[in-house]
Amino acid sequence: MKYQFPNDFMWGSATSAPQTEGHSLENGKSYSTWDKWFELNPEKFNDNQGPKNTSMMYEYYSEDIEHMKKLGLNSFRTSIAWTRLLPDGKTINQEAVRFYRDYFTKMIKNNIRPIINLFHFDMPWWLMEKGGWENPKSSDWFEFYAKTCFEQFGDIIHDWITFNEPLVHVECSYLNGFHYPAIHDFKKAIAAGYNTLLAHAKAVRTFKKNHYEKDSRIGIILNLTPAYPKSDDKKDKLASRRADLLNIYSFLTPALKGEVNIELINLLKKYNLIDDQNIIYQPEIIKFSEVDFLGINYYQPLRVQAPLTEKKVIKDPTDLYENYIWEDRRVNPYRGWEIYPNAIYDIAKTIDKLTDKPWFISENGMGVANEERFIDNSGIIKDDYRINFMKEHLVQLHKAIDEGVNCIGYHTWTFIDCWSWLNGYKNRYGFYYLDLNNYSRTMKKSGSWFSYLIKNNGFNE
Repeated sequence: MKYQFPNDFMWGSATSAPQTEGHSLENGKSYSTWDKWFELNPEKFNDNQGPKNTSMMYEYYSEDIEHMKKLGLNSFRTSIAWTRLLPDGKTINQEAVRFYRDYFTKMIKNNIRPIINLFHFDMPWWLMEKGGWENPKSSDWFEFYAKTCFEQFGDIIHDWITFNEPLVHVECSYLNGFHYPAIHDFKKAIAAGYNTLLAHAKAVRTFKKNHYEKDSRIGIILNLTPAYPKSDDKKDKLASRRADLLNIYSFLTPALKGEVNIELINLLKKYNLIDDQNIIYQPEIIKFSEVDFLGINYYQPLRVQAPLTEKKVIKDPTDLYENYIWEDRRVNPYRGWEIYPNAIYDIAKTIDKLTDKPWFISENGMGVANEERFIDNSGIIKDDYRINFMKEHLVQLHKAIDEGVNCIGYHTWTFIDCWSWLNGYKNRYGFYYLDLNNYSRTMKKSGSWFSYLIKNNGFNE
């Protein structure tokens, strides 16, 4: 193979409980913000596709694990639903314990290593009614939930993740309107982000204190979106640095060093964005933020320039930096996202300068609408665009690994087409096509290619 990857490289896919399990208010599960939001405002969801059914892994997981085995996956990331395991935040739902233990055990028996995430945007409604991540006590409730997960599944799960993309549930809930409560308040966003960081730190502290298994480890998954300045002008470079402080180092510095980035704190203080009544810096807790390993989600870069008008009062991140469209960009028209594989190399080299901790690409993928257009006479979706997307990104990742970075795996988003929040099933990402009429799964061409990739631990051009 021209692009050969290290031995024991993790090849897999990622998904989440709320996007796949279905049965959203059955088998003892309580409301999440998504369940309640869909009940209140179904018109906000594409084609009125809510979280009730999704890809129904709750009942199809045994079959799906056979599909994973067919692909050759040696690892798979999913999440536990807080609302399923602890419907009221206090009482264990034994049906959920039974389901998850069987789900994870079947993976292990098929030589698929489960990587289990605790929170994937699915805030319990009972906690949302108490203020959600704005409430400083939210970190204590999360710590209890994390401890429950470790106690119930720590004997079989050895790779734990506290949060998937913590920045996303913060900005989507409190800045851009894509997650409930869909308000716009920069100070509340910062408070919610800080409380999320405390929750992460407390979960790691609990994990380390109890040493559930000697070879177990705990990490966090961050969406790293590197900011590229429009020019070498010092104002554009400053805008790029500020974007990185907010979007990358807000969680990356604590995860690597167990402390909040001082440059970020100074930036927030400069513009009076820290509410001292709701944010009390607690370094004795934050020090536990340091993780054993990292997951990095990458889809698109960020192109920034200095704000055209300098503002003294900052109400939005775009008051600190503005986006621009790079003239040479390629774009996925279905998402409006720039396709820029080189950023994976840049991310890898950045991490390599900061730490020697192991890390992996925990999400990378391409969402396309109306994929039925590409079904051939054999009934297979010919998604060559997805194969080319993966190849381009893997070439850049391979280059970085060849130069010595400690990347231990590559996971795609996703295994089977899944429900995607307000977008429903508008864009498909899976190796398997999901027929929403009967929930049948059919492998796409990309699934065959990924299977070839895993079998050979590499690929040729």
